[in-house]
Amino acid sequence: MLVRKSQLEVVDGPDRGQVIAVQGDPVVVGSDEDCDLVLSDAAVSGRHFCLHPEAEGFLLRDLGSTNGTFAGGFRTVAVYLGGPTTISIGQTRLTFAPLDDELELPLSRRARFGALLGHSLAMRAIFAVLERVADSDATLLIEGESGTGKDLAARAVHEHSARKEGLFVAVDCGAIPAGLIESELFGHKKGAFTGADQDRRGPLEEADGGTVFLDEIGELPLDLQPKLLRALESRELRRVGENTPRPFDVRLIAATNRNLAREVQAGRFRQDLYFRLSVIKVRMPTLRERREEIPRLVAHFLADSGRDPSQELPPSIMTALMHHPWPGNVRELRNAVERLALLPGMAPEFYLDAHGDGATTPTGANSAAADNAANTDTVPVDLSFHEGKQRAIDRFERRYLSAMLSRCQGNIAELARATGLSRQSCYRLLSRHGLG
Repeated sequence: MLVRKSQLEVVDGPDRGQVIAVQGDPVVVGSDEDCDLVLSDAAVSGRHFCLHPEAEGFLLRDLGSTNGTFAGGFRTVAVYLGGPTTISIGQTRLTFAPLDDELELPLSRRARFGALLGHSLAMRAIFAVLERVADSDATLLIEGESGTGKDLAARAVHEHSARKEGLFVAVDCGAIPAGLIESELFGHKKGAFTGADQDRRGPLEEADGGTVFLDEIGELPLDLQPKLLRALESRELRRVGENTPRPFDVRLIAATNRNLAREVQAGRFRQDLYFRLSVIKVRMPTLRERREEIPRLVAHFLADSGRDPSQELPPSIMTALMHHPWPGNVRELRNAVERLALLPGMAPEFYLDAHGDGATTPTGANSAAADNAANTDTVPVDLSFHEGKQRAIDRFERRYLSAMLSRCQGNIAELARATGLSRQSCYRLLSRHGLG
């Protein structure tokens, strides 16, 4: 697909003079530090709008901003920009201007890659990169918000690579206590520290011949980053408490929900390690950037939940799903669809509830009534709407968390990843329902 190179310039407002190229990759504009174009305007939302290439031109899409996005003087949710356009957000005015040069944007013919699903141009462009990367041993850095499928992308690259017969070992750098992360990454020698009662191999040794996936690499402590860099450069590691280097042979894939380039500028991540990790870099698009895929994703998740996906959802439900901001992205959508499959017939807002974190546990007779209600699909019409909704939430939470805890074999870090909740929320909910 051919797209015209373009640029976005701030022509009025606190950040006047900033310019960014708009080419094959999506560009996100807002006040958050991880945006591609960061604005200091207080009236601009954290992630205000994005621009990404489509066959019809560059698509400008508002990302659920507070004060709206105005293109050519009209407030818009999504519009194609075919020529020079003035964009206003908050107190800032920008100009979008196509340039003379064109860029060839490769697109995959696939609508899925591994467990990743997507027929949009944004996802097909990602698939095209991942397909080519899988054929090499190049280090891959995957950026993107939580829930966009970074782990699925890493696993898909492994499954399509020459190393697919080897192990795929995932390490969540954000879930390991700071004092143990070196041992967890490189392994340790017996007696290296209190509790080290036997030799232990780290993932770089364990996955020899396979792939190591370092999730949330941005959480890696600064003092450990040089050791990882040396290991990657030399292809040798030293276990904690050991001086003898050990060779290893793995393909490394890293992922982060941070903008590592900005972390480097802020001094929170080493530049040399960043360059070593980002030989190939991709950014997984948010669900807000590919809303057109929501119906197909819903049908897929419904089928996974055992419900007939050919049965049409009530229009009010699909409308709510299409307009929800999805801060948890595809993972949040999957959780909403699982609620829908378990408890059909509820109001749309029930399925989009923020995981019920603000709920309270019924006690005494109310708790017994809620447990009895878990054995029937009848709607409790003798209760008020909020009481009935709360009972359904409690029922869903207990059943969902119990099943997920079993699937994750009691691992809270894995439970947090699978559910899209923070570890603190997992502990709180498990305690509330007596599952901890």
